[in-house]
Amino acid sequence: MKIEQEEFVKRTIAEIVTEDFKTAGVFKKYGIDFCCGGKKSLKDVCEHKKLDPQEIIDALSKINSKLGGDTEHYNKWPLDQLIDHIVNTHHKYVEEQVPILRAFTGKVGKVHGDAHPETKTIAILFEQIAQELEHHMHKEEQILFPYVKSLALGENVQSMPFGSVKNPISMMEQEHEGAGLLMEKIAELSSQYTPPSYACNTYKAAYHLLNEFEKDLHVHIHLENNILFPKAIQLEHKIFG
Repeated sequence: MKIEQEEFVKRTIAEIVTEDFKTAGVFKKYGIDFCCGGKKSLKDVCEHKKLDPQEIIDALSKINSKLGGDTEHYNKWPLDQLIDHIVNTHHKYVEEQVPILRAFTGKVGKVHGDAHPETKTIAILFEQIAQELEHHMHKEEQILFPYVKSLALGENVQSMPFGSVKNPISMMEQEHEGAGLLMEKIAELSSQYTPPSYACNTYKAAYHLLNEFEKDLHVHIHLENNILFPKAIQLEHKIFG
């Protein structure tokens, strides 16, 4: 796959990942945020991180599919289907993993905190993420998502007390950014989820699961920030003007 640099670098990270989700792995490798920071152009991100745009493009060119190839076409899914996927896949994942990670990070902080004080901080930060995500997902499932589904299905469509859907979406995006920043702190404190060579199994498991949790969160936020939310705003505008 040949990519022309001059035009390609003008595209946003979100646009690239939305068109082919396999590109997310490349951006992850280079530490490029494709969810909360996805609205920045590849050119701007490379300048900020002092990366060679051509190196990124070459890495993207090696992906075993063309942009828009046979990948999960989340961007083409009806909004109600996308919402169901987010809830049944990503919300469910958070609900299942939070109790496990609470237990593991808490135990590691308690047992190893004197020798590794960062583990205590990680446990505190994860508890903050857990509480915020639980509240965040409840608001989405009880308020925002049902409204967007009604728009998508044309059932009992009426304006909501929160005014434009832009208002709750703006709040959700701010909360996404907050969760992303907390995970960045955990990644930094844990040396990118690398436990000491002598770490016990719980220590290793905690860091492994935190790494997986962050990966899922990036996908979760990408689907909402870069696909669901813009389409919901567009659809509401089409219906109500």
